[in-house]
Amino acid sequence: MTGSTLGARAPRLTLRRRRQLAGALFALPAVGLVAGLIAVPIGQAIYYSFTQWDGLTSTWIGPSTWTQAFHNPNLWTALENNAWLLLAVPFALGLPLLIAMLLHQRVIGWKIFRSIYFLPTAISWVVLGLVAERFFAYQGTLNSLIHFFGLAHVSTNMLGYESTALSALGITFVFTMIGTNTMLFLTGLATLDTSLEEAARIDGAGRWRIFRHITLPHLSRFIQLAFVMTVIALFSALFSLIFVMTGGGPGYATTTMEFLIYQTGFAQGDFGTAALYGLILFVLTAIVGIVQLRLIGSDE
Repeated sequence: MTGSTLGARAPRLTLRRRRQLAGALFALPAVGLVAGLIAVPIGQAIYYSFTQWDGLTSTWIGPSTWTQAFHNPNLWTALENNAWLLLAVPFALGLPLLIAMLLHQRVIGWKIFRSIYFLPTAISWVVLGLVAERFFAYQGTLNSLIHFFGLAHVSTNMLGYESTALSALGITFVFTMIGTNTMLFLTGLATLDTSLEEAARIDGAGRWRIFRHITLPHLSRFIQLAFVMTVIALFSALFSLIFVMTGGGPGYATTTMEFLIYQTGFAQGDFGTAALYGLILFVLTAIVGIVQLRLIGSDE
């Protein structure tokens, strides 16, 4: 009996292995292509980070590029700015979640509101940056509203001071992410089994308990995805906003790692150090991805 059972299982295992091998062989070209497109640029960046490179010719100088870069106060200022901007992430997630919950209740005009909230997603960030620059300017929309309400004594030029320019950039970033994250959360809410909410209401549960124990756990995967998308955008997609709003200033008050790479490479012509900064930015975004995989693995 035992021998016949093993004899029956052997072909199944062999068939499974054949299928796995066939799948691996079919996927190998695509995996090799993607790995090449990723590995080659990373390898070049590592090499050029040890050189003095002007974009045309490179001279090997060894670890001195790293030593000089890590003693550059502008690097730490950029990292600090990125860290401060992380405070915008809860708002870039919380506001869209609140909006999605309201729209999910099918309030009057919810279709129109959905289109309005999604509109910034369809507009270039360069255009949004120009609008924000006009809004926060000393003679812009914000101060016009302040004067209208008789509060001229609190008017300010947010983009003109180091203490407020980064806040203006963070507010603009939150606005640009509202549409994307709202649509993502609405998608998650559309997959929620309404019978669970109805059963909870029959049992006497209020809105807060339903949201906390039913809605929020159901949206956990969508929140994780929105979190990763938002943080990666914060580290790697702010260039257009910074370029048109502040140019990285005043001083280095709004210079992030992404913008520092541009300044170092294209404004100063030091592409070797810019490659090093690119590697640092790559590591930071990779850490976000690894944390996300850990979160997904723990949920499973």
